[in-house]
Amino acid sequence: MEGDLKVDLGLRKKKVLIIGASKGIGRGIVNGFAEEQTNLVILARTESLLKEVSKEALEKGAISCSYMAKDIMNCDTKELAREIIEKYGVFDIVVHNVGGSLISRDHLAGSEEWEYALRFNALASIDMNSVLIPPMIERGYGRVIHISSISAVMLRGNPLYASAKAFLNAYVTTVGRQLAPTGVLMCSVMPGAVAFPGSYWDKFVQEGHPRVNDFLRHHQAANRFGTPEEIANAVVFMASNKSSFMQATNIPVDGANM
Repeated sequence: MEGDLKVDLGLRKKKVLIIGASKGIGRGIVNGFAEEQTNLVILARTESLLKEVSKEALEKGAISCSYMAKDIMNCDTKELAREIIEKYGVFDIVVHNVGGSLISRDHLAGSEEWEYALRFNALASIDMNSVLIPPMIERGYGRVIHISSISAVMLRGNPLYASAKAFLNAYVTTVGRQLAPTGVLMCSVMPGAVAFPGSYWDKFVQEGHPRVNDFLRHHQAANRFGTPEEIANAVVFMASNKSSFMQATNIPVDGANM
């Protein structure tokens, strides 16, 4: 049937590294690439969750799915990137689904808290890129996709989180421009409010908390939360050659956040 037709994004057999792959948006991204029949390497902190995700990815069509349990906030991220390349080779696509707003919310916090937020949401990935990207440049091809946040643009909510993601967006724009002529495309995808089991909003949805309707009415023109699959769709598209003229972009996928 016409509704069952699938666009061929040309990703079959591509080698994909996904960092932050065990749940929520990361898990959705893994499944999105699995359906494109790619070779996956996935990283997160919890090995038991990675086993589940790997099994699910293979069931959904991944050619292979290896995993490494690592905490990027408690390791040498450059050395980790070197270890990954030594074990798996150069990647076609790297997705950094790293960071979060579960950090200090004190707008008058000292530099230690701000530095932690910045490392969690940007610098750890940037550190890995310093190792992962040069081999892509030598080969003349690559896709590097960061999961940012619409908070980087709206600058609403936790100041430390929003500022860190704004820094990440500036990195994507400035470094992405430098990479543009090399064949390596760098971009970010900026999710809005996404709900999934265990997410920030999931608890309030389950409780029927009035703040849910208030938030949707005032901040989500779509009047609903997004899903991990909707974020993954944008990531998978940007990983394909269909995005070939979209270098250095920060792309909102946010239900018309306002």
